[in-house]
Parts: sequence; C-alpha cells; structure tokens
Amino acid sequence: MSQSPSADQQSPEPSLWTLLIYSLPALPLALLTLPFYVLVPSYYASVGLPLALIGQVLLAVRIFDAVSDPVAGFLSDRTKLSFGRRKTWLAAGAPITALGAFMVFSPPTEVSLSHLLIWSFVLTVGWTIAVVPYSAWGAEISRSYDGRTRVTSVREGLAFLGTLAALILQFAIGDVEKTLDLFAMIIAVGLPVAAILVLWLVPEPTNHSRQEVSFRESYGFLSNNLPFRRLILAYLVNGLANGLPATLFLMFVSDRLGIPEKAGLFLIIYFVSGVVGMPLWLRFAQTVGKHRSWCYAMVLACMAFAFAPFLPQGSVVAFTVVCVLTGLAVGADLALPASLQADVIDIDTAASGEQRSGLYLALWGLATKMALALAVGIAFPMLAAVGYDPGIGQRTETGLNLLAFFYAGLPVILKLAAIALMWNFPLDRARQQELQAAIVKRRADTAQTL
Repeated sequence: MSQSPSADQQSPEPSLWTLLIYSLPALPLALLTLPFYVLVPSYYASVGLPLALIGQVLLAVRIFDAVSDPVAGFLSDRTKLSFGRRKTWLAAGAPITALGAFMVFSPPTEVSLSHLLIWSFVLTVGWTIAVVPYSAWGAEISRSYDGRTRVTSVREGLAFLGTLAALILQFAIGDVEKTLDLFAMIIAVGLPVAAILVLWLVPEPTNHSRQEVSFRESYGFLSNNLPFRRLILAYLVNGLANGLPATLFLMFVSDRLGIPEKAGLFLIIYFVSGVVGMPLWLRFAQTVGKHRSWCYAMVLACMAFAFAPFLPQGSVVAFTVVCVLTGLAVGADLALPASLQADVIDIDTAASGEQRSGLYLALWGLATKMALALAVGIAFPMLAAVGYDPGIGQRTETGLNLLAFFYAGLPVILKLAAIALMWNFPLDRARQQELQAAIVKRRADTAQTL
C-alpha cells in the first residue's frame, strides 16, 4: 500500500530532545579534532621523534582521509541492513575511532614513529566510517527548510562547545602530555556512550530509494546539480577565507600584535561568540532565508576583518572586538551552509530517485579539508619567501605585513566572492518545498508500481 504525499510531507519534525541526543557525538568528536591537529604533532616531537617525519606521517594520513571519504559515503548510501544504513556505520566506526584516539593521544612509554603511523590510520578509518554517515543522517532527519537549520545548529553548537571545552582544558592543565591523556580517556568513554544513546534513542528516517543509479549516472546527476556546484564552490572559497585566519591566528597575535599571552583568551572569546551567535542566525534565516542570512554573516566578518591588518601592537580591546564579531559570524558559517547542503541533495533525489546524502556529505567534507590544505599551502611558502619564518626567528617588516594581509585582508576578498556566488542562490524556501513535493510524488508513484 502506497503512502500518500500529504502524509509523507506532514511527517513530524524531530523534537529538540531528539536533536540534542543526535548531536551528542559532536562533543567528543570536537575534543578529538583540535588536539589531533594541534597538540599531537608537538607532543610527538617533544618525545624525540623527528618533526619532518611526523609531518610526513600526518600528511599521508590526511591524503588517505580525503580519498576515503567519498568511498565511505558511497558505501553508506548503498547499505541495506535492517538496523539502518547510517546507524550500521556509526556503530562500527565509533569504537574504532575511540580506540585509535586513545592509542594516539596516550601512547606507551616507548613512543615510535610506527606507533603514530599505525594508530593514526586506525583513527582516521574509524573517523571516516563514523562521521560521513553520521553527517548524512543529519541531512535526512528533517525534510523542511527551517527544520534542517535546526538540526545543523544544534549539532554544530555542541561541536563548538566541545571545542571550547578542549581549549579551556588545554590552557587550564598547561602540560601537553597530561592534556592528551585526559582527552584520551574522555573520548574513549564519551564517544561510544554518545553513539549508543544515538543508536538507541534516535530513529533513522526510512530509506525510500527503490533504485540504484550506476557510477556513470551518479556522476551525471552530480554534474547537472548546478545549485550544488555553486554552493560547494562558495563553501570552498569561504572555507579558505576561514582557514587562513585559523591557521595564522597564533602567529598574528604573537608577532603582529605582540600579545602572545592573550591568545588563549582571544580563542575562548571567539568560540563563545560563535555559540551565542548560532541561534541568532537561525532566527534570522527563518525571516530572510538561509542563503541571505549566510551572506549577511559574511558581510559582518568582512567588516571586522577589514580593520585587523591595521591594528597596532598591543591592541587588546580592538582585537577583542574583532574576535567577537568574527565569532558571531562563524556560527552562521557552521550551521547555514550545512543546512543548504541538505536542500541541494533534494535536487538529486528528485531527479535520480535515490537518497544519496552520504556521497554529497563526503564531497562536502572533502571541500572542507581542501580549504584547510590550501590555507597552509598558500600562506606558508609565500610568507617564508618574504622573510617571515618564526621557526628560525625570521620576522621582516614585509613578512609581518604579508602575515596581516593573509590573516585578514585576503579573507575579506574571498568572502566577498562567496557572497557574490550566494546572494541570488536559486534554492529558496519555496523551491525546496516544490522539490519535497516532487520527491514524495515520485516515491508514491514508484510504490504503486511494485
């Protein structure tokens, strides 16, 4: 018996309690992300491993991570187990991630390069097969335009709180080894517990797909999804605009502003502002639409960054204002593009008849990693070329000026380009509702033919 379109469209939105339970894994995952990329390299170098070899190991892990994301997304989309196609992968990936994190963060007394290599790959494999389907699950929990923003806002809000907690603990403890040991215990216990609660209490939406498209057809649907291509380009450009100041933050505060002792306070202010700003952008998006709300947030960030390159040394109050305003803006960067991503997947579903959130979210993650890699790949060589290399104590005036441009000037230019791409984005509330109606009708017609 087929389900009527009206009944399908009127399926209830998830409650706030359901969204909070679904978002719980974001907390331990956030505690994992920052230390893995920031603290782990310095810790393994401090115990005697060559820094160059540590860099090569972590680079190999990142390359593997980038390649494996689309594979995990594709396989997750094709999983047909009764337990749930997203749940199955989260159940498998969470304990592997927890084990890998524990072994990387809390190694045995005799630390070796092979230990870092093996367990970093274990961590990355678990991370990929858990997080990609988990993110795809989030894109499917709600079918409504505003409901999807609620999902991403709650999830990214908890992730922000996790990152804030990681920063506070890091500065409170002070010792890198003790900090990593604590994070290892929290993740080893917290991630499996959070995953169990999600698997137990959060229902996974039914997979209505009745067909599977071939790889060639899949590529065709992706290529023809013009809003997706436009959105992911804007996301990549804005991601680079966010990646540059994130990568250069400590250098800018230490060498350009000359106040390294305030770096921790600035980071905490930034992340607290992000948590505060997220519900404000959610409310604003309900009024002006998600793409316009995101554009206004990028405008706010541009206004704050425009003054940063010209701040004199010791500008504590002025840079605090910059951190508050850019922190408020980044709340929209985290919640709104992810919600728009769920909307552009509807275009593919309406055309192909298959719900392929896993593949789309994997490509989304690939764009995130590419933006961060580009930030390092562009800024570091050019800074070194003009005489800025704090590793060898080289800080020329030209280098410091270029550091200020890369930290705040170039991000303004990039964000303006992203705004130009998104200002008249064609997928608004009315169009998304039309797509949902088309998807429901197609599923009903397909069910009647079976």
